[in-house]
Amino acid sequence: MRLEDRTVFVTGAGQGIGAATAKRCAEEGAFVVVADVNNDTGEATAAEITDGEYAGDAEFTDLDVTDGEAFHAAIDATAEEYGLDVVVNNAGVGHPPADVEETDMSVFDYVLDVNVRGVWNGCHAALPHLKEQGHGNIVNVGSLASFYGLPKQGVYSLTKGAVMNFTRAVAAEAGRSGVRCNAVCPAFTDTQLGRQFFETRSDPEKAKELMLKRYPLGRLAQPEEIADAICFLASDEASYITGEGLTVDGGFSTS
Repeated sequence: MRLEDRTVFVTGAGQGIGAATAKRCAEEGAFVVVADVNNDTGEATAAEITDGEYAGDAEFTDLDVTDGEAFHAAIDATAEEYGLDVVVNNAGVGHPPADVEETDMSVFDYVLDVNVRGVWNGCHAALPHLKEQGHGNIVNVGSLASFYGLPKQGVYSLTKGAVMNFTRAVAAEAGRSGVRCNAVCPAFTDTQLGRQFFETRSDPEKAKELMLKRYPLGRLAQPEEIADAICFLASDEASYITGEGLTVDGGFSTS
């Protein structure tokens, strides 16, 4: 198993890509800390791992990723009790489609806080532990918007672009301490966040149909497919990969 005897800390693990990642890592032998601001969904993910078909070991921790002190406390407690090998900064939010000048500043503040500050807090908390022990890695969850400016998604594009460049900076800084940092950059994925994008359109089905025409594989990604990519980067199979953004987009970027 690729992550046997390792501890993986996953944020936003109560649903979507985060939940799929937590379960996939457990399947690969990891002890998983399921971190989420939603206690119900987070505890449900941990229970699926410990009591369900995944037959793994997990623990839930209540975490608002925008709270730096809380993030440090959660990482410190994990490292002290279980060790720390991998941190997956997955928690993220989107926003309703809007032109830049029509985007409310409260939306700007919220999306920036979760998508950028949350990733910063995760790296800020984890790096001292990983550097001190001389090994470990961080996987940040970016987006196609890390590379493309998406119309009417200005704030989201801003934040995901920041995540990608921050990933490169961490990789350049931490590599000589034996720490890797990469990003997985998914296309539209069949999660609650992905579905929200279409639901805000006047004709959701038509919007989805038009979107799928841009994908050579002709469908949205499943969260489990993104989790596979994250698990790969977290494993020793990616031991010479750092500072990269692995695009998982069904061929979107080739069209």
